[in-house]
Formats: sequence, C-alpha cells, structure tokens
Amino acid sequence: MKLCDLLLAIVFIIQIGIGLLGNAFLLFLYILTFLTGHKLRPIDSICVNLTIANLKTLLFKGLPQTIFYLGLKNFLYPIGCKLIQYLHRVSRSVSLSSTCLLCGFQVITISPNNSRWFQLKVQAPKHIIPSCLFCWCFYLFINFTMLGIMNNSRFMSNSTRWWHLGYCSVTAHDSFSASLYIIIFFLPDVICMAFMIWATAYIIFILYRHHQQVQHIHHPHISLRTFPEIRATHASLLLACTYVSFYSINSIISFCAFQFVIYHSFLMSTKQFIAACFPAIAPFVL
Repeated sequence: MKLCDLLLAIVFIIQIGIGLLGNAFLLFLYILTFLTGHKLRPIDSICVNLTIANLKTLLFKGLPQTIFYLGLKNFLYPIGCKLIQYLHRVSRSVSLSSTCLLCGFQVITISPNNSRWFQLKVQAPKHIIPSCLFCWCFYLFINFTMLGIMNNSRFMSNSTRWWHLGYCSVTAHDSFSASLYIIIFFLPDVICMAFMIWATAYIIFILYRHHQQVQHIHHPHISLRTFPEIRATHASLLLACTYVSFYSINSIISFCAFQFVIYHSFLMSTKQFIAACFPAIAPFVL
C-alpha cells in the first residue's frame, strides 16, 4: 500500500466517522424525542429526512472509497457498482432537496402577516411528510436512468467510455451526450439550489428588516451577536453557503470528468472528499 493511499484512507475514515456519529446521534435524538411522547415540530420531519439522506450518502460513497484506499481495488461487480452509484446519487439529491425544503419552510415560517407566504403557514406543516416522500420517489425515478447508461463490459465497443471509480469501473456510451446528462441529472438539482439561494436571501432580508424595526428596544450594551435574528441569519447563511459551495465544486469536477474523460487520482480523491463534506458536517450545522 502506498503512503499517499494510507493517508487518504485515514482522512476518509476520520471524515466518515465524524459524519456517521454526528448524523446517528442527531437521528437518535429525534427518535428518543418521539418515543418519549413529545411531539416533533414540523421542521423536525425535514431534519430527519435530511439526516437519513446524509447517512446513506456517507455509507454508499464514503465506505467504498475508504476500502479502495486501504488496498482493495475493483472489489465490486458491475451490478454492485451500478447499485452503489444509483443509491449514492439518490441520497445526494434527496439531501439537496431536503435542504431546499428546509429553507422554503423557514421562508413560510418567518414571513410577515401581510405577505403572500402567510397564507401557507397553516397548510405547510400538513404537507411536509408528503413532500419528503415525494423527494425520495422523484429521485428514485430520475436516477433510475443511470442504470440504463452503465453497460456491462461484455457490450463494450470503441464508442464506449470508462468511468474509473477505484473500487469499481462503469461504462457509458458516447451517444449519451453532455446536454442530456445535464437535463437528467443536474437540472432538478440546479433548480433546487437556485430556490435555496433565493430563500436564504429572502430570509436574510426579512430578519434584517425585523432587526431594524426592533433595534430600539434592545439594550445598547448587548452585542449584536446575541440578537436572535442575527443568530438565525448566520445559521441560514452557513447552511446555504456550505451546501452550495461543496455541491458546486463537486458538480464541476464531476461534469469535467464525464465530458472530457479526465481521470487523475488527486482530482478524484478531492471530488470524493468534497462530496462527503456536507453530509459529515450537516448535523453540527443543524
């Protein structure tokens, strides 16, 4: 085993260990709250959905990559490789849509009484669980197309490109163009990210305006960081910026690797590490 592979394995073990412990502890708290008879808040259902998606993302992507760096290469058969990639993409997309749903629910919650969003405050909690289920069903269907473009090696031809993932290798025909790849895989995610950015900007605007309106009732010697609206603004900024940053970098690397058939060990290691960053730190942000 090479020294660099051993160091990468240690880095991934630390990252996955922190992420699994954090998400498992957060999920345990929600389950304990439910079992003790306490009623979960509507927003807790979204957090539970996000936590489950993050756990699956770490398991389906982080663990195979760690095993690869520990020296076991190409240990997944084609069917297992397809299944791992499919489940990872579903979990990753549900994580994004759950974060988007969380931002949307925050917009409805803090909207003023004279806003158009105010009418949804009563109805929104009733649609949270169906919305979470819809996210899973939608991305299970959308990402099912991935199974169609990953062909068995016995059907290889000169017009077929390889995706080397380390722990396995998958194939796709050149006829599967980049534009179709964007429409199927990236367009729904881009829509979610655009809405999340808009929702976060709207939340910041509402909280800033509220802070300006109630500023005269705060004690003059209290630090701005202690104001609840300032803390909520920082939390919204942190959650949105964290996901948008990691997702954007990972998507750019993934698209370049697909379009230009780029394979570099350091580049792919960076891509895998960035893909697992948000699921690992999300419970601590929450």
